Amino acid sequence: MVRVRALVLTVWVLAALAGLLGYAQLGSRLTTSLAVPGTQSARADQLLAAFHENIEGAVTIVVPHVSDRAAPGVERRLRRALARVPALHVVADQRVAGIQLVDLESPLSLNAAAALTGPLRAALAREGVTGALVTGPAALQYDVTPVLRHDLAVGEIAAGAATVLLLVALLGVGWAVLVPLVVAALTTATALGVVDLLAGHVLMVLYVPNVVALVGLGLAVDYALLVVHRMRRELTRSAPATAVLATMATAGRTVLLSGSVVAIGLATLLAVPVPLVRSLGVAGLVVPVVALASALTLLPALLSLLGTRLAGRGLLGGDPATGRWARITRRVVAHPVRVLLSSLVALGALGAGAAQLHLTPGSLTAIPPEMPSARAISLVGATIGPGFLTPLEVLIDTGRPGGANAPAEVAARQSLATTLLTTPGVSLVALDTRPPYVDGTRRIARVLVIGPDEFGAPASQALVGVVRRDVAATSWPAGTTWAVGGAPAQGVDFLHAIYGPLPYLVAVALAIALAALTAAFSSLLLALLAVLLDLVTVAVSYGALVVVFREGAGGLLGTYHVGQIEGWVPVFVFAVLFGLSMDYEVFIVARVREAHDRGLATREALVEGLAETGGVVTSAAAIMVAALAGFVIGRVAGLQELGVGLGVGVALDATIVRGLVLPALVALLGDRVWGRRPSRAGRDPVSG
Repeated sequence: MVRVRALVLTVWVLAALAGLLGYAQLGSRLTTSLAVPGTQSARADQLLAAFHENIEGAVTIVVPHVSDRAAPGVERRLRRALARVPALHVVADQRVAGIQLVDLESPLSLNAAAALTGPLRAALAREGVTGALVTGPAALQYDVTPVLRHDLAVGEIAAGAATVLLLVALLGVGWAVLVPLVVAALTTATALGVVDLLAGHVLMVLYVPNVVALVGLGLAVDYALLVVHRMRRELTRSAPATAVLATMATAGRTVLLSGSVVAIGLATLLAVPVPLVRSLGVAGLVVPVVALASALTLLPALLSLLGTRLAGRGLLGGDPATGRWARITRRVVAHPVRVLLSSLVALGALGAGAAQLHLTPGSLTAIPPEMPSARAISLVGATIGPGFLTPLEVLIDTGRPGGANAPAEVAARQSLATTLLTTPGVSLVALDTRPPYVDGTRRIARVLVIGPDEFGAPASQALVGVVRRDVAATSWPAGTTWAVGGAPAQGVDFLHAIYGPLPYLVAVALAIALAALTAAFSSLLLALLAVLLDLVTVAVSYGALVVVFREGAGGLLGTYHVGQIEGWVPVFVFAVLFGLSMDYEVFIVARVREAHDRGLATREALVEGLAETGGVVTSAAAIMVAALAGFVIGRVAGLQELGVGLGVGVALDATIVRGLVLPALVALLGDRVWGRRPSRAGRDPVSG
């Protein structure tokens, strides 16, 4: 990399430019779909195709304050407006509590249907449909896309400004500050380009650019900071060319191991049979892979280019042997039992709320309220009821044309409706022998079941199971099959598909990490400590989500106060924290191991290792938290939850968990933690 640094720099600049071009068109390929192939709700979606409908292509027009006298004129104007958007067709037109509701469907994909929202709103305005609002999955996607882009821009500016200030404080004013910033800019731009290429083949959720940009910023800066800090140490005792080689042989090796562990954590998401989660896994995996590539190629090229100009002083300068972390670690190893118990009590108190981590597939209220689609949802929810816009749909396939209106089939549906109307939590049941309750061939029928609760609420989730049991208990004629779908059912299937296999995936990830860390540390005990402390960090992070969002403690931060946490968030928090906390473990233990291999006793090695790495690890964590703050200042609940969960986890992991609990445990265990690895004293890292 040093010899061909001009080529390396050129390639990275070109890759970043290509990535920015790809990002410009990425938005049209993203989705908010919760669909899970192979589930009952997915089967219901397939049956809905007979009605030329699908949940994701649904749109609802909401016209408030329509009186009996005004209704005929409103309906005429609505018909003229809809004639301008022929891809959408009416499946239901009704007036409830003075609100005109027109349900529109199309066979289009979510992205294609979302693109019709603008023309539909323009047509309604042109025809003078006063106060008309457009909502539904397609309209929500249309409205939330610019919100996410705006929030990403604001988040990047805020996170970037905080990162610059932190880097100046840590490294001082000079060329060294530019290295992490250049690496982060080229890394995130390239990662976005890779995601754009993948989006043509893999479903990608709307949150992906925000995740890639902000997590990529934090990770790339962290790696660059570690390497630059080590380079400065090496420059004090060797020439620049030798210092680069020594830096990459030590800090570079640590980054390689750390990045690999981060990738392992995010790779677990690829095995979750849910497209939305897999897309986050794919995007998340791109980040550490590209960050590793830049750390191992771009960083040494920049280090060799700048050489002695990287020298300087900041908060990370000075003699580590007399610094703050040396003093803290000496106190820890002098009183390990006291430090360990007090730290675990504090972490236990913070993580206690994890048991109350109630989940939802999504929420129609925890979205930016100023969006037109959100205003429509609020209006209908306050006037008619939150469940009115997201009914359950029971699809009945008789297996033959005309079968839906056979006497036995009609009787079975009426029996089901009678049962459902006596079921707690059901407000309304709608069925008929005419369209839109039977398809054009009269083979497939449907029954709409409306509950009083919002999509994703606990009562709404419970109702899905009750309705499915009632449908299964109905005596259907031979050859009849059925499926219960609709948004609430899709949400329940979404959560089950994520959390059903999750314990096994977590176990596999932990086993792989355990094997990798055992090989790296040559100590099964150290690897076990790393894995256990990682689980502690995740539990504390989940507890913070409950306190901030469910209990409303995040009011000062401007976060939502919600009853449930979005289902994809804890999974992604685990995957990212799994890697990042291992990251900090590797940074610290690798340096402690170096000191021990030179012949220092375990407690002395702890003091030296943490004196060298404690400052840079907490600084890297501070930068990561600054980057993650970009999520919290946004207006989307799921991303706020992600930012708080990761930010609290990273901050506590780099301070209490790795700065206090880890050295206390190692001090108590003594030389037993090192296994039987032969000493590497005397080896030259430059020739490695």
